[in-house]
Amino acid sequence: MKGTKEKILQTALKLFNRDGLSKVTLRVIAGEMGISQGNLNYHYKKREQIIEALYEQLVTTIDHALSAEKEKKMTLASLLRITTIIMDSFYQYRFFFLDFVQIMRSHERIKLHYLKLSEQRRREFMTIFHKLIGEKIFRPEQLPDEYTHLYQRIQVCGDFWISSAEVVNGRITSGVMSHYKQVITETIYPYLTNKGRKEYHLILEN
Repeated sequence: MKGTKEKILQTALKLFNRDGLSKVTLRVIAGEMGISQGNLNYHYKKREQIIEALYEQLVTTIDHALSAEKEKKMTLASLLRITTIIMDSFYQYRFFFLDFVQIMRSHERIKLHYLKLSEQRRREFMTIFHKLIGEKIFRPEQLPDEYTHLYQRIQVCGDFWISSAEVVNGRITSGVMSHYKQVITETIYPYLTNKGRKEYHLILEN
């Protein structure tokens, strides 16, 4: 049986995703659960604590998935799976990216952790890129810091595709998800060698 704290987080996540941060207060969360606000306050005194707890859940979800991938031989298919895992996780916690700037302005702790985590992710992706260069899946750099900039493009698209999808489509369906996954994964295509492109198409066919 789920504990009250877990139920609060699940309810808050549902409401944040559906209605956005501005419309969801502690009172609204308590009302949705059918409990008193005092009961909710026993577990979370401020809404900010709930947002931070959900952020920690998101990071943990992605970390566990990435750790599982790292235990395997890193391939082009691994890179594409990692991208999909991150996008699926972001969608599960999409309120965070729909209200990204507001959260970063209001939650210094989350902002500092996010910046530190972004640097860690950059190093992880650069390790993957250089491994794929060594295996002649990716071509060598032709411009200074070319692969650093590739990671930055992937990061920007990853952080803000949900906002784009929400504005353009109104709601995010499985078809919309597939489209944006294609948009982001195709970012690497110009960097593939002939060998890499053959492997890329084989992956898509399977």
